Amino acid sequence: MKMVRVMKIVSNDESQLRLLDELMRVFCSAKRYAFNRLLEGRNTKEIIKHLPHQFPLNKRYAEDAVLLAQSLITSQRELLPMRLEDVQAKIEKTVKKIDEYQYGRKTPKNIDLQTCLDGLHRRLEKLKSKEDELQRHLDQGTVPSVIFGGKQHFYKRLKGNITNEEWKDLRTNQLYARGDKSKKGNLNIRLVYDDNTYECYVEIANPLGQPKGKHAPRLRLPVSVPEKYEDEIINLVMGEQVGVNAKGKPMIQYQPYTVEIKRKNGEYYVHLIYEEEVYGRELTYDEPIQGERIAGIDINIDRIAVSIISKQGNFLQSKVFYCHELEYVRANKRNNIVGETVRDVYNWLLQENVGAVVIENIQLRQQHDTDKKFNRFTHHFKKKKLTDTIIRRGLRLGFRIKKVNPAYTSVIGRFKYMKKYGLSVHESAAFVIGRRGLGYNERLPKELIDTIKKKVKRHLIAMLGSMEESYKQSNSGTKQRQYLGMMLKKIENFKEEHEWSLWNILHKCCWLNQYQIQLKEV
Repeated sequence: MKMVRVMKIVSNDESQLRLLDELMRVFCSAKRYAFNRLLEGRNTKEIIKHLPHQFPLNKRYAEDAVLLAQSLITSQRELLPMRLEDVQAKIEKTVKKIDEYQYGRKTPKNIDLQTCLDGLHRRLEKLKSKEDELQRHLDQGTVPSVIFGGKQHFYKRLKGNITNEEWKDLRTNQLYARGDKSKKGNLNIRLVYDDNTYECYVEIANPLGQPKGKHAPRLRLPVSVPEKYEDEIINLVMGEQVGVNAKGKPMIQYQPYTVEIKRKNGEYYVHLIYEEEVYGRELTYDEPIQGERIAGIDINIDRIAVSIISKQGNFLQSKVFYCHELEYVRANKRNNIVGETVRDVYNWLLQENVGAVVIENIQLRQQHDTDKKFNRFTHHFKKKKLTDTIIRRGLRLGFRIKKVNPAYTSVIGRFKYMKKYGLSVHESAAFVIGRRGLGYNERLPKELIDTIKKKVKRHLIAMLGSMEESYKQSNSGTKQRQYLGMMLKKIENFKEEHEWSLWNILHKCCWLNQYQIQLKEV
């Protein structure tokens, strides 16, 4: 499992820091040069061979610069379909809102109708232009333009909000070196531990201005290692003795580690990346869970709900771990809260002798709406970070972890188990997630089937009959009529449909405002 540890350079030697700045500037220039040559279709080997002549770097740094440029291009190409899908979803949402405002089903807040419609039409025009651009890149196999230093900072520079020096600083703030097992873990940027001072140092090969034919001199800068990771990092950089050679000297085996140095607000941070052996295991979708007690985890923006169940699928106990601050704190604080909350979850699971965890395989997506507050909220939440932390900590502690399809877990928990066990919506959803990990299918209770066949069907028919004729002729009206007709057809043929189809109907009828069907009596 890949681990990342962050340390801070704590040096007051201005001369060495200036040399480090210059090395970072040259390396970033080489990376941008390699990026542009790769876009031109130049051969990778030719670029690596040419870079040391164009920039005063050794071959290893040249290879690393090309590697970063390649990974950037690859990621841009992989993201293209997703970006296109997001833009198309935003276009569909905008068209729907225009239709709703024009036919009077929605009224704008704080502004008049015409101003609102003009703004939506401008947004639609902009989105369609973006869609054409992304589709063109996808068809031609190219990538959108990349701004090194960041798009927002680029526009700040155009407006004069940041100086030219600040803009250059943002474009020259990285140094990268791959790990190598045969080179004491890393050749160009190496972490060392001094037994005399009991401190860690980072030694950076600096080929700038080195005499021809000689080894590059090394910058030596002290780093501050977090106390909780100190033993782990020292063992990594010191290596492991595997025997002695013919001369009686110890033979040391080193583990490769990658180092990336970044500068931010005048501070220098060392990102140490390496592979760690773990004792847990991530199970496949079809692989059964072995264990007497299993935990289902429901991940939400402000809380983590955990329900413990037996291997027979019976409810044992549950607990909610709150993390409301995730909604508004800064990124650094948010990462700390995520780590502390997940630690508390696993401490409780260990106390309860739980050996396996089931989580939902889901990512939070934007609404593709003009609601900036919600879009910013969901973007900053980083649910993937929380999910990854649960997986990583579980693997390190020896848990077996399984991901399951999250479809309708909240709906099933709400209508089937919430009242039965006196649980909250999130705890009951976690219970359903755990049962799904064990392979149990959730059938609808007979009373719910009767409700869907009678009350829900009656409401859907009433909705179809109450639609205005002008709305029926619109695009949104046509789509809604088709959707309601499909739901009615599924209710008629519920025995032939997948079990989740009825849960889907129940979900839509209970949660979407446009259907306004209340099933509180169920």
